[in-house]
Amino acid sequence: MTDRPLTPDLARRFTVDTEPWLSCDDCFALIDEYVDKIVADPCYQHPAMSAHLRGCGACVEEARTLLDLAARDAGVDPGPLLDRLAG
Repeated sequence: MTDRPLTPDLARRFTVDTEPWLSCDDCFALIDEYVDKIVADPCYQHPAMSAHLRGCGACVEEARTLLDLAARDAGVDPGPLLDRLAG
């Protein structure tokens, strides 16, 4: 175990509202489709996925990586899409 300080971002992640609830397993099962839909339609909404990504550092990092790759592959600027995941 590593001793990491409790940063403001980490503290926020512990207290963020994650309703509607989605498990990490569910998130990983849906993440490819979610990313494809966001690249195709930047206004696409999936409330449970958004809530989960706001609170889960591991899943949001996976989503960011996939989103960056998918957007670049589609010729889309990934910046605004990545900013959306940060919210």
